[in-house]
Amino acid sequence: MSYEERESIVDIGEKPLVERRAIATGLLHLSQASVSAIQSGEVAKGDVQEASTIAAIQAVKLTPTILPHCHPIPIEGCKVKWTWEGNALRCTVEVSAHYRTGVEMEALVGVSAGLLCAWDMVKPLEKDESGQYPNVRMTDIVVLEKHKSS
Repeated sequence: MSYEERESIVDIGEKPLVERRAIATGLLHLSQASVSAIQSGEVAKGDVQEASTIAAIQAVKLTPTILPHCHPIPIEGCKVKWTWEGNALRCTVEVSAHYRTGVEMEALVGVSAGLLCAWDMVKPLEKDESGQYPNVRMTDIVVLEKHKSS
């Protein structure tokens, strides 16, 4: 198939509108200094979980702007949850809509943006003497659940 013949966006026009829900999660591994600063509200840029929740929700809504093959979906619900697992901050995002295609990409993009926002906010605490981030990493970004109800 030549490039000219490829379908850029899958035609979902004939698919029925059904309830869709997806839950994704991921971890941001941090130093003890960042964990302590986040938990005590001493991060210079502000409340990490609050700002990162807003980033996650905004990313969910903007997923088709970021991923060119995703359809714009009328998002009906988005829940963002934060938990600690040792020195790792877990972000879990649940997205729901009644539409013709799933919302798992929206949930994954939400998790990724939430974790990136948190990382951005603690950069000064995580940089080593050469400006690198030897200990920070995002891991385990996965879709936990995907549901479709008619």
